[in-house]
Amino acid sequence: MVAAAVWETLPPERQREVTVRDRSNVTDAHRRRRAVVYVRQSTLERVERNTESGARQYALRQRAVELGWPAAAVAVVDEDTGRSASSAEGRLGFKELVAEVGLGNVGLVLALEVSRLARSSADWHQLLDLCALTATLIVDQDGVHSPADFNDRLLLGLKGTMSEAELHLIRSRLDGGLRNKAERGELRLALPVGLDRDEDGRIVRCPDEQVRHAIERVFCLWRRLGSAHQVVMELIAEGQKLPRRSVGQRRIHWARPSYGAVHDFLTNPAYAGAFVFVRRRREKRLDPDGRVRVRDVEVPLEQWSVCLPEHHPGYVGWDEYLATRERLRANVRPRGEGGGAAREGAALLQGLVRCGRCGRRMQVGYAGTGGKVRRYACVRGRDLHATGKACQSLGGLRLDKAVVAAFLEAVTPAAVAATAGAIRALEDQHEQRLAGQRLALECAEFEADRARRQFDACEPEHRLVARTLERALEEALAAVERERSRLAALEQAPLTKGEREAVARLARDLPRLWDAETTTDRDRKQLLRELIREVVVTVHAAERRAEVELCWEGGARSELGVRLNARGPSGGRIAEDTLELIRRLPEHHPDRQIAQILSRQRRSRGAACRSPRRGSGQPDSAPGSPPRRRPTPAATS
Repeated sequence: MVAAAVWETLPPERQREVTVRDRSNVTDAHRRRRAVVYVRQSTLERVERNTESGARQYALRQRAVELGWPAAAVAVVDEDTGRSASSAEGRLGFKELVAEVGLGNVGLVLALEVSRLARSSADWHQLLDLCALTATLIVDQDGVHSPADFNDRLLLGLKGTMSEAELHLIRSRLDGGLRNKAERGELRLALPVGLDRDEDGRIVRCPDEQVRHAIERVFCLWRRLGSAHQVVMELIAEGQKLPRRSVGQRRIHWARPSYGAVHDFLTNPAYAGAFVFVRRRREKRLDPDGRVRVRDVEVPLEQWSVCLPEHHPGYVGWDEYLATRERLRANVRPRGEGGGAAREGAALLQGLVRCGRCGRRMQVGYAGTGGKVRRYACVRGRDLHATGKACQSLGGLRLDKAVVAAFLEAVTPAAVAATAGAIRALEDQHEQRLAGQRLALECAEFEADRARRQFDACEPEHRLVARTLERALEEALAAVERERSRLAALEQAPLTKGEREAVARLARDLPRLWDAETTTDRDRKQLLRELIREVVVTVHAAERRAEVELCWEGGARSELGVRLNARGPSGGRIAEDTLELIRRLPEHHPDRQIAQILSRQRRSRGAACRSPRRGSGQPDSAPGSPPRRRPTPAATS
C-alpha cells in the first residue's frame, strides 16, 4: 500500500520512465528493508571540481523513492568521498555497506555505475555473492538487477570486469604520457632544496648563496671523510645547519644535521645534474595479520625508467655521483662479512683482508683486556654454510706491522709533497668554514633588520603587538651576536708558522708521525685505504707462516711473508721425573714447602694443577697438618 501511494505521487512522465521490468524485480520483501545510495568520487580534487557528478549521485535517492521506498527508509553512504575504489582498504563506507548487506538489512543498493562501488574484482564479487544470498537488488543507471538471477549476475560480473580494466587503461594512458614527457626531460618533478626553476621553467641552482654553500660543504666533507655518519658528526661539531624544504613548498628552513639529510644530498641524482624518472617501485605484501601492506622500495640504477645525465646544473659531476653510490654501498657491512667504513678498532686492515683459500672477506675479532688483541678470521663458511670449521685465522699484530712497514716504505718519498697538499687542504677547509659563517652572519643581520623595520612600523600604543615584535627583535639581535662571536672564533689562522715548520719536519719522519698519539686508528685506516685496495692472506698453520699479497690501487701487487706466533709448550703435561718427586714429597712436606722446592729446582708442575697433591693424586694436606683455610670473600657494599 505504501509503494502504491508513493507511485501515485510521481508525475506521469516519471511513471513511464520506470519500466515494467524494474517494478517487477522489486517486491514488498525488498521494500521492508532499507535502500542505500552509495556516493563516491576518486579524489578530493574531483569532489571540488566535478560537482555535477556528485549531484547526480545524490539524486539517486529520488530513484529509490520512485521504486517504492519511503524517503525516510533511504540512507546515503558518502564516507568514501575522495578515495579510490581500487581496493577496499581505507573505505569504511563500503565495508559498512557490505556488512549491512550480509546481515540482511538492505533491500536495494543504488550507485551511479558499477565503478562507484568497486574497481577490484575481488571486492565486487564479494558484494555480488552477499547480495545473491540475501536477495538484495543493485540499481545503476541502466536499471534494476538481481544478483540471484543468472543473466543479471552475468551482466554485473562483466560490468565489474570492465570497471577494473578501465582503471588499468586509465593508468596506462596516464603513465604513458608521463613517461613520454619524462624521456624528453620536460616533466616537471618536485625539486629538492638547492635547486629551483627560473622564469622559463629551466632548472637552476638556488640563488641563495648560503644554501648553495651548505650543500657544497656536505660534498666537500664527504670527499675528505668518506663516511656519511662522519660527515654528520663533523657538521654537528662545527655547529652547522642544513637547509630543508618540504615537498610542494618554496620556503626553506634550517635544521640540525642528520644522517637522513646527508644521505639525501649524497644519493639524490638531481644534485649531480641528472633527470631521473621512477627510482622507486611499489611492492605489496601480507603482514602477519593478513592485511595488505604497500611500501616503496629503491630500484637499482640499471632499472631506472629514465636517466638523463647533464640535464641541468648540479653540485657534483655524474662520475662522482656514481663513485659516491659505490662507496656508500661499500661502507655497509653485510651480515657475516668484514668491510665497511673505517672505524675506531685497533685492527688496521679492517675491511681489507680477504681469505686466500675461499675468497671471502675475513672478519675482525677483539679479545684481551680492553679488546686490544685483534685477530682476523674467516668464519663465514662455518657460521652460514655449516662447513664445520673456520677456513683460517691469524693474529692481527704481526700482519698489521708487516703491511704498515710496506706502506710506509712506499709513501716516504712522497711524504713532503703530500704534507704540503694536506696543509693546503686544511687552509681550504678553513676558508670554506669562514665563508659559510660569514653567510650565516649576513642572513642573521638581514632577519634582524627586518624585525627592526616591523617593530618601528608598529604603533607604540598598541602594546599587544609591540611586545611580540619587541621580543622577536631581541631574539634576532641575539642571533646576530651569536653568529658574530662564532665568526670571530673562526678568523684565527688554522696553523701558525711554528706549527707549519713542525708538520714539515714530521713529514720527513713519516714513521714518527704514524706512531704519534694524536694519530688515531681511524686516520691510519684511511691512509692505508688510499693506496691499498685489498690484502689477500693464506695461512700455513703447519709451517707457522702466512703468505700475504698486497693489491695496491692502480693494479700493482707485492708479496710479503709473515711468521706466525709459535705455539708455546703444553701447560697441562708434567715431566715424568717431576711427577715422581711430587709423589714422594707430600709424605714429609706441606704444599707451600713443596712449591718452594719445585721452584728452586726450576721444575714445572703444570698450569692445570693448582696443588702438588692434586697433580700426584695425594690428599690436599699432609698427615698431621692443619687443614687449609679457604679465603673469605671481601664484603661488598
